[in-house]
Amino acid sequence: MSRKNGNKVAGDCDSFQMESKAPEQAPNMEQKNDEIMDSEEVENGKSEPINPLAMDGAVTAPDGGWGWVVLVATILVLALTLAFPSCMGIFYMDLQTEFQASNQETSWVPSIMTSVLHAGGPFCSVLVERFGCRATVMLGGVLSGLGMVASSFTHTITELYVTAGIITGLGFCFSFQPAVTILGHYFVRRRAFANAMSSTGTALGLCTLPLLGNYLHTELGWRGSFLVLGAVLLNCCVCGAVMRPLGGPRHRGQHLINHRPLQLKEEKLKGRMRASWAGLMTALRRHMAFDLLRDNLRYRMYVVGITWMMLGFVVPLIYLVPYATAHDMDQSQAALLLSILGIVNIVVRPPIGLLFSLPWFKGCHTYVFSAALLLNGLSNSICCIDASFSVLLAYVVTYGLSMSVVGSLMFTVLMDTLDMSRFPAALGLLAIMESVTLLIGPPLAGILVDRTGEYFYVFFACSATVASSAVFLMVSFYWLDRRDRKALKGQQVPPQVPPQKPASGNNLIPQCQYRSVPTEGDKDKASDSETGDITRL
Repeated sequence: MSRKNGNKVAGDCDSFQMESKAPEQAPNMEQKNDEIMDSEEVENGKSEPINPLAMDGAVTAPDGGWGWVVLVATILVLALTLAFPSCMGIFYMDLQTEFQASNQETSWVPSIMTSVLHAGGPFCSVLVERFGCRATVMLGGVLSGLGMVASSFTHTITELYVTAGIITGLGFCFSFQPAVTILGHYFVRRRAFANAMSSTGTALGLCTLPLLGNYLHTELGWRGSFLVLGAVLLNCCVCGAVMRPLGGPRHRGQHLINHRPLQLKEEKLKGRMRASWAGLMTALRRHMAFDLLRDNLRYRMYVVGITWMMLGFVVPLIYLVPYATAHDMDQSQAALLLSILGIVNIVVRPPIGLLFSLPWFKGCHTYVFSAALLLNGLSNSICCIDASFSVLLAYVVTYGLSMSVVGSLMFTVLMDTLDMSRFPAALGLLAIMESVTLLIGPPLAGILVDRTGEYFYVFFACSATVASSAVFLMVSFYWLDRRDRKALKGQQVPPQVPPQKPASGNNLIPQCQYRSVPTEGDKDKASDSETGDITRL
C-alpha cells in the first residue's frame, strides 16, 4: 500500500510539473512543428522552392496538382481579356450611329482599351507585390465588369472613352498579367508547356467572343450586349479565386521581436516624401529597363521594330467586320471570320511553339520571326482584292498562320537579346512603348477612312507598316550578327609564335612540354649529379 501511494504521489507530482511547464513549451513546440512541416513539404515535393509571392512560409512549385486548375483559370482569363478589344468591331457601326461620331472618334474606344491594357503593367506589378496575384486578378475582374456595365448607360462618346476604354482596359491589365505571373510560379519543369497552353487563351477568346457578341447584338442591341458582357467579365473574379498562393497560411502568432519597429506617427512629411521618391525610383529601375535601352543595341533595335509593328498589327482585327459589312456581307458571316481566325491560332500555335523550341532552330528565331512578320504584313493586301467571303477567308487563314508564328516567337526573340534576370523590366518598358502606337494606330486608320471613304486603304497602310518593320528587324539583326561574328573571329585568333628549333650542340637540350614521372633510377642519377656539382664547386 505504501509503495502504491508513493507511486501515486510521484505520478501526481510529475503530472503537475508537466502541466506547469506545458504553457511555456507550447510556443516552441508550435514553431518546431511549423519548421518540420515546412521541411517535410520541401523534401517530399518533387519541385524546387521558389521565392514567396505575397505570402509567408515555404513555397514550392508543384508542377501539377492544383497547378492544372490554375492553368485552366489562366486560359479563361486570357480569353476574356486579351481577345476582347478585337471584338469591339462588331459594335463599331452601332456606336458610330448612336453617338453620331466619325470613324476617328469611334476608333478611340478599342484603341484606348488596348493601350491601357499594355501601359498599366508597372501599376499592376506594384499591386502584385503588395497584395498578391489572387487579389489583383479579382480586382481586375471587378473593374472590367463594372466598366462594361457602366458603358451600357453612357450618353456621349467621351463617357465611353472613360468606361470602356480606361476602366475596362485597366481591369484587363490587372487580370491577365498576374494570371501569367502566378502560372510561372506553379510550373517550373513544365513551364514551357504551361506557357504554350496558356497562349491558346487569346485564340479561344477570338473563337467564342465574336459569336457571343453577334448573338447578343442581334437579341439585345449594343447596350444590352455591353451589360451582359460586363457580367461575363466578372468571371475573372472566379478565375482569380482559384489562384491560391503557394505555401501554407500565414503564421500570425509570431513574436513581436521578429517584426521591424513601427514608424513613429510623428514622422515628418518631408521624410515621407523622400522615402516615396526613393521607392518610386527603385520601382522604375526594377520595372523599366532604361539602361538596357541605352546600352544594349539588340534590345534597342527590337524595341523600335516591335513598336513600329504595333502601329498596324492590331488594326485589321478592328476594321475587318466594318469592312465586310460595308460591302453588304451579313454580320454573322463577318463575325464568323474572326472565329475562324481564332480556330487557326488554336490549332497552329501549340505545335509551332513545340517545333521552334527544338535545337535545330537555335539561333534562327529572329529570322523566322521576321519572315512570319513579313508574311503577316503582306497578307493584309489580300483584302484590297475583293470583299467577298472567299477572299476574306483566304486572308484570315493566311493572317492567322503568320500571327501564330509571330505570337509564339515574340517573347522568345526578346529573351535571346538579353539576360533573363532583366526580362521582366525589359518587357515592362516594351509594353509602355507599345501602348503608344497601339493608342494612335486605330484613330489614324479612322482618319484615313474619313478622308477617303474606303476601308481597303486601311489594310494597305497596315500592310506597308508591318512589312517595313519586318524588313527593319531582319536587316538590323543580320548586320548585328555579322558584326558579332567578325568581332568573335578577331578575339579567337591567338598570336602565332614560331616554334623554337633545337640549336646544334650536345650540351643544349630542347624544352619539352610534358615531363614523365621520375623513377628510382632517375632519382639516384639526380643525386649523383648534384654531388658532382658540389665537388666541382
